[in-house]
Amino acid sequence: MHLNNDENLRDVIELLSIEGITGQEKKIAYAVKDKLINYGVPEEYIFFDDANKKIPFPTETGNLIVKLPGTKTGDRVLFSTHLDTVSLCKGAEPILADNKIISNTETALGADNRGGVGCLVNMLKYIFRNEIDYYPMTILFTVREESGLWGARNISIEDLGYPKMGFNTDGSSPYQIMTSAVGAERWAVEIYGKGSHAGVAPEKGISSTMIASIALSNIYNEGWFGKINKNGKEGTSNIGYYGDQNGNCAGSSTNQVTDYVKINGESRSMHQDFISEITQQYEKHFIAASDLVRDSENKKASIKFKKNIDYYPFKLDDNLEVIKIIKDSANTIGIKSSNVQVNGGLDANWLIRNGIPTVTFGNGHYNPHSLEEYLDIKEYLDSCRLAISIATR
Repeated sequence: MHLNNDENLRDVIELLSIEGITGQEKKIAYAVKDKLINYGVPEEYIFFDDANKKIPFPTETGNLIVKLPGTKTGDRVLFSTHLDTVSLCKGAEPILADNKIISNTETALGADNRGGVGCLVNMLKYIFRNEIDYYPMTILFTVREESGLWGARNISIEDLGYPKMGFNTDGSSPYQIMTSAVGAERWAVEIYGKGSHAGVAPEKGISSTMIASIALSNIYNEGWFGKINKNGKEGTSNIGYYGDQNGNCAGSSTNQVTDYVKINGESRSMHQDFISEITQQYEKHFIAASDLVRDSENKKASIKFKKNIDYYPFKLDDNLEVIKIIKDSANTIGIKSSNVQVNGGLDANWLIRNGIPTVTFGNGHYNPHSLEEYLDIKEYLDSCRLAISIATR
């Protein structure tokens, strides 16, 4: 396998330089489409689905799909990666720095997951330029992965051509095969207290801030915050947003009893029932805390608690064909791989939920969502080789 490494690096640098934060993927999607056509992929096999019409947030375009008939007879397989980056990547200027690609500006790089986009673009370029035989395959470039795996959760199996298995590229090391991942539930609580002058008549108010503080203190003391281990089951939870309805701080001034607080949080675990149990503990403690904080007329705050599943956990059987294929393909090109579990969400969570057993391999990006993000050149090129090896096995 002889890759044109200089050209491949120019390609990924170009892809990194194209803006496409989550929900605004149109520009990068069409750049990928144009690049594939330029490399010989017939335009008739490239299309967009209507996932953006199903996503409950403004999204410029649907998922980009390339559905190829193959030149060899066999089961259809899926390759996938996501187009979007986090907002911290806006304005990134990728440059080579020794054995890495970094951003030359005070931004994140966006290698999560333009490293994956470059990997699959390079795979298709190699196959079509060299006229190499390959099995039927579909390549899926998803939207809004970073804001909730929305592109993957709204796929149509029919659009994908009913693939038998999937190979997703996301994450750091291409030498680690992600075969299990946690699931997550998002929740939000709204605490409706009662305002009152904090100096003249504090007893007439019901402090939403105090209710939230009591609830969170009890949650922490009982071991339901952060890393959680209960009866042999492990998970995590976190508080994210804490403020008012408009994204501002809760409360207005020190002389006003805070009448409203909104808090967003999450629960994660490898066990779906434990995810629900963690979330239920939060709900229980907010309700209990509202009973403790009352006004002079013994009235209490009202609590509105909402929750929804963000993605489901999965653990693939080591004997599945998809794992054997990626292991054999790695061995063929001299890569030693190991199976790992990850504590974050992947498009694979929803692909598996939709009936496509999917493994994930990294593409060399490290420190994602931070100013220290970089793409390791050797590992990126190895991820390209691995994708090619799988497709042409």
